[in-house]
Amino acid sequence: MTSGHAPRPAPRAAAVRGTGGRLLVDTLAGLGVDTVFGIPGIDNLEIFRHLGRNGIRVVTPRHEQGAGYAAHGYARVTGRPGVVLTTAGPGLLNAAAAAGQAYSDSVPVLFLSAGPPVGQPPGDGLLHEVKDQSGAMDAICAWSLRATDAGLLKELPARAFHEFATRRPRPVHIEIPADVLAAEVSWAVPPETDTGAERTAARTARTAEPGGIAHAARLIAGARRPVIVAGGGARAASAALSRLSQETGAPVVTTANGKGVIDEGHPHALGAALHLRSARDFLRGADVVLAVGTELADTDTWSGPLDLPGDVVRVDIDPGQRDRNAAAARALTGDADAVLRQLLAALGAMPGRTPVSEAYRRELARVRDRIDAEHAGQGARWTALVDALRAAMPPEAVLTSDSSMVSHYGALKGFRVPRPDTFLHPTGFATLGFALPAAIGALVGRPGLPVVALTGDGGLQFSVNELATAVLLGRPLPVVIVDNGGYGSVRTEQSRLGVPPLGADLPSPDFTALAAAYGAHGVVAASPASVSAEVAAALERRGPTLITVPDPSPTPGDGND
Repeated sequence: MTSGHAPRPAPRAAAVRGTGGRLLVDTLAGLGVDTVFGIPGIDNLEIFRHLGRNGIRVVTPRHEQGAGYAAHGYARVTGRPGVVLTTAGPGLLNAAAAAGQAYSDSVPVLFLSAGPPVGQPPGDGLLHEVKDQSGAMDAICAWSLRATDAGLLKELPARAFHEFATRRPRPVHIEIPADVLAAEVSWAVPPETDTGAERTAARTARTAEPGGIAHAARLIAGARRPVIVAGGGARAASAALSRLSQETGAPVVTTANGKGVIDEGHPHALGAALHLRSARDFLRGADVVLAVGTELADTDTWSGPLDLPGDVVRVDIDPGQRDRNAAAARALTGDADAVLRQLLAALGAMPGRTPVSEAYRRELARVRDRIDAEHAGQGARWTALVDALRAAMPPEAVLTSDSSMVSHYGALKGFRVPRPDTFLHPTGFATLGFALPAAIGALVGRPGLPVVALTGDGGLQFSVNELATAVLLGRPLPVVIVDNGGYGSVRTEQSRLGVPPLGADLPSPDFTALAAAYGAHGVVAASPASVSAEVAAALERRGPTLITVPDPSPTPGDGND
């Protein structure tokens, strides 16, 4: 006869009945979603009905493209997926440019939209009808699928969040047919004891195979002129990458998305400099290049593939990056942080490793000076402004930028940051209108974090309507606008190529008056000192402040978007 208590029966899942819209929202809440960016419309109201009941905050932009950029900014500063909710048709397609930017930058954003009823053929003239909106989004996102039955309302969001955590995190789209949203369905809810089963997954520590680690470690250990190139895929590996740089003596060059992976004040940090010839020349002399989480793309080099005659070791979660833009002597597929820690352990187990020479260390100081001097010449027009911004902003503050000359010639290299995800720039796809809504998303995701947006008059006017969103948000938000009356980078190219100057010279509105019309604050800052003072004041002021800066020392045929 045995003694003791009888085993307690396992808790049983409770059955719930409701609409497909409720099931979708319950699923999102179970995945840890606390915020969605979106605009209510006739065909998605069954989703909006249930958001408040689940404690999910709705941030309503004035345009769905703004929703997409805001979700992008939210994802970058929180490390959690952003979620966008739109109507079918125009609402979803308005967000398509933001989906393209998230794909280019490998940012996890879930786009949710309504869709036509199951079995409804196209061409019947339904409201918001599109020939094939899921097909359109599938061409932009990692994938786009229709949730044609209630079970898929649980399965597809869970799949999306699992892939965000285990693969290269690119945006996805789920279309929910109108009849599936409205249908009464039943589903099982996990018992209270089953906590965490559906919550947002942490980044999976996918390691590389040991033989590859051993080979890569030998290459790195034998290097006399090692260099690390860090991209956006290295952002979560900042501590491991910084330690690897310190232990091997390898300097670090970053892409725009990798900016801050190593503190840019560190002696080994060469900054976001792949677009500078002096950095590319230095890389040509490296005997081993460790490329972590980067495509080594033209949008980072600005001049085609890098010339890398030495051995290239690539670390990437995406196995398709093995030989893209630079063939790998050894490719390590896995999570950057986990793989770099494997490399550190393997290097630590190698006795008698010879550190890089003192001559190489001295050379790094000269290379850094050459890179800084080249940047100073290229970005001289914006140096004082960028320095003024840096002086006014706390070290932990986030700067969002636009695809404008003040950003990519001035701030990309010149605005130094101590950690990743504090400079959010639309690389690759290079959309305009990103800075303001991305700043809003960053403020929503991290309310206590100071955020500043940097843009041009052309870029701002792609999304200036989001000032209304920022006013309702009520958080301090300086928006610095470099105003030259048009699309300056286009003017520059027109002049260089001998194209007639058409369509690029556009008069700017009175931004101060425009700010007042939205209920925001507006000022003009004519000098770097006044920029610094106005930004500092705006960081203490409730709501957004538009700070207009006349284009500094413009030259014929040059300009700033």
